[in-house]
Amino acid sequence: MSLTLAFFAVLLIAAAVGGTAYVRAKRLRAAGRLHSLPSYHAAHGALWVLAPALLLIAAWAPMQGMLVNQALLATPEGQALPQEPARRQAILQEARQIANNQIAGGFNPESNSIAPRVREIESRYSTLGAIAVILAAIAAGAFLLTRRHGREFRARTAVERWMKALLLAASMIAILTTLGIVLSLLFESLRFFQQVPPADFLFGANWSPQTAIRADQAGSSGAFGSIPLFWGTIFIGAIIAMIVAIPLGLMSAIYLTQYAHARVRSVLKPLLEILAGVPTVVYGYFAALTVAPAVRDLGLTLGISSASSESALAAGLVMGIMIIPFVSSMADDSIAAVPSAMRDGSLALGATRSETIRKVLLPAALPGVVGGVLLAVSRAIGETMIVVMAAGLAANLTVNPFASVTTVTVQIVQLLTGDQEFDSAKTLAAFALGLVLFLITLALNLIALGFVRRYREAYE
Repeated sequence: MSLTLAFFAVLLIAAAVGGTAYVRAKRLRAAGRLHSLPSYHAAHGALWVLAPALLLIAAWAPMQGMLVNQALLATPEGQALPQEPARRQAILQEARQIANNQIAGGFNPESNSIAPRVREIESRYSTLGAIAVILAAIAAGAFLLTRRHGREFRARTAVERWMKALLLAASMIAILTTLGIVLSLLFESLRFFQQVPPADFLFGANWSPQTAIRADQAGSSGAFGSIPLFWGTIFIGAIIAMIVAIPLGLMSAIYLTQYAHARVRSVLKPLLEILAGVPTVVYGYFAALTVAPAVRDLGLTLGISSASSESALAAGLVMGIMIIPFVSSMADDSIAAVPSAMRDGSLALGATRSETIRKVLLPAALPGVVGGVLLAVSRAIGETMIVVMAAGLAANLTVNPFASVTTVTVQIVQLLTGDQEFDSAKTLAAFALGLVLFLITLALNLIALGFVRRYREAYE
């Protein structure tokens, strides 16, 4: 019996206990006034059964793999496995995949031989966990039904406590997930900085992470200067893309809020926001097949012989189009939030509509506009697919928009693609890049929030 079957059994037990509590509450209600509705009594009974069972499933699921490994290593087949931790872990992983019918056969011969024993031990522990879960649900339901709740029992208050605890657990999961991401990046980055000096990584101008297996091979030391990567990220995402997105997004918001008819706005605004839902790989195809050749031809026409089919300008143009909805939506909401009395007062004093927009509406909506721009920058510098398909993989430190450059996210993908050893500087460099990029995006978001809070004005 698996934990999945146990979960469905727990649902049936919870439904039975909830139904019994509902019938009992209906009888109490017929005999007199009831504090809480019968539906709250039913919900309280179901939650009383589900809570311990689900907690036990959540605790048993990660423990089962550890228990299976310990039981397997205690068997004669497990004791015959290689003593190297990495090799033994690879064999156990392959054996588990064979036992679960995920693969037909393993690369290591030992995996095929111990797969039946793994299947037997996993079945044993899975059945044991399922029985424990079902017994916990039955015990919780029996305990609840043996308690004689009177008409004054506050079932609604108890259900609200359960829901409050559930919401608190959901929020804590989000917080702990963020903390886990930061700690994982920090831990692996510290391992990287033990091999590469932080100054060389943060201020180096040469990026060549290819390291050889043997020390006597060429390029065995590698070069981990990250400045070309961060410059490419800023050049594409924060300069070229913003040159495209800010004017177009801001002018789109001004037109939709100040000039467009309500019927026209109801059509154009959803069409504009569709751009935010287009997959980035589609933008990448558009950049590689349409924009990049046009940019190369433009460069050759202008006499730039170094114009490449993979260029920063092509990726930046398409990325700017992609983030137009972010700038437009924030500017639209900020301009629409300005009281109409300010606009009407400006027009009544003789100002034209364009003067009112430039001198009254935009200054009043500036915090929201700047916040939207900074959030759009954070979105742009984390983009990967468009850069891979349109800007190339070369880590060049150049200001030529027709040259090929790369970004931090692209190099992270390159470093972590394929079978990698997580004890080499080449692989660990991806975590250091991710940590610095995380800090940059976090700083941009904090600046945006601080700017909005500092200059935000409340209108009645």
